[in-house]
Amino acid sequence: MAEKVVLAYSGGLDTSVAIRWIAERYNMDVIALTVDIGAEKDFASIQQRALKAGAVKALLVDAKDLFVKYFVLPALQADAVYEGHYPLATALSRPLIAKLLVDTAREEGASAVAHGCTGKGNDQVRFDVSVSALAPDLKIIAPAREWRMTREEEIDYAQRHGIPVPVTSGSPYSIDENLWGRSIECGVLEDPWAEPPEEVYAWTKSPKDAPDEPCYVEIGFEKGIPVSLDGREMDGVSLIGELNELAGGHGVGRIDHIENRLVGIKSREVYEAPAATVLLKAHQALENMTLSKHQLRFKEKVASEYADLIYNGLWFTLLHQDLAAYVQSSQRHVTGTVRVKLLKGNCSVVGRKSPLSLYSYGLATYDKGDIFDQSASPGFIHIWGLPVKTQAQVQLLRQTEGPLQIIGAGVKPRRSSRKKR
Repeated sequence: MAEKVVLAYSGGLDTSVAIRWIAERYNMDVIALTVDIGAEKDFASIQQRALKAGAVKALLVDAKDLFVKYFVLPALQADAVYEGHYPLATALSRPLIAKLLVDTAREEGASAVAHGCTGKGNDQVRFDVSVSALAPDLKIIAPAREWRMTREEEIDYAQRHGIPVPVTSGSPYSIDENLWGRSIECGVLEDPWAEPPEEVYAWTKSPKDAPDEPCYVEIGFEKGIPVSLDGREMDGVSLIGELNELAGGHGVGRIDHIENRLVGIKSREVYEAPAATVLLKAHQALENMTLSKHQLRFKEKVASEYADLIYNGLWFTLLHQDLAAYVQSSQRHVTGTVRVKLLKGNCSVVGRKSPLSLYSYGLATYDKGDIFDQSASPGFIHIWGLPVKTQAQVQLLRQTEGPLQIIGAGVKPRRSSRKKR
């Protein structure tokens, strides 16, 4: 009896070709596992495509709730955005898929798992490291890392073997999508000077074609978790789905940037993330109202570390547990409502309120309701500036030259003079 391998099957070019290639090269029975994490796909057709490509079994797991509850929302609470641009949609899905691959391998008695990642991307790291952490005994097969076929050669391979794939040489884009975002690669996008053509976008309207009138939406949060839109309580999957459609209709959520991949190369990345863009901005606005200055400053550092951890495939680590514990603690007072304005590709926070707000009108106002004791300011300034004054008297004012001279110190104004004629 042939050994079994469970393949993470998306229905795309790489994994469709991989089914036939693994069967030929490794003489293994391929079980195709498709995970529904919110992509708009015809999953029945995808399962049929897997069977036609040679899979002995095609399984489908609806993991949308798991994805949102255990991956997306914790990342939102952490404000995890890689390099200030990428909301980590694809990166967040990989540890979940890896966990489901391992679970299915155990259930099916498989000795290996497989994925369609190339040797140049980040996903290979995320899958391999996650599987190794969860099941170090399982063999990992990555056909696209081994076969060294170009994309055009893969398409030719599929055509020669009668493998049905939704890609042609005239439509060369590689696309991955889930509830949190959509990524588009390859083709003309590999030229960082070329503007992405409209055909690559599916979730967002071009800002020039978006409505001329703004749309306002109120997002309710409880402990950093979005729980309502315009006063309507909603589960996470429904809320994100509705917000994707609403914000995308106003051109919000397009991202185009040069990204530093884990494998050491720079890559031009194009994403669509309407709901993620809005929710991250709203969540940060509410944190600004409910967290202290020192909490905010420290959480910025945690957010950066958390984003790197996700991007670099380190989800199943003790470091993640440590960071996640802090994030959860930081969110216990992040409750309230944020009003967001959507207009022509822009998302702006225009209002926020919270029963746990640290904003005090009486302290902030310059009107007659002012309760701030301004008479205390001179003493505060004296104490605050005392180290500066002391150092200036002892060191700075005696400094006449050298690389440590502060700009402007000791510089005398130039005077112009003219001789009488």
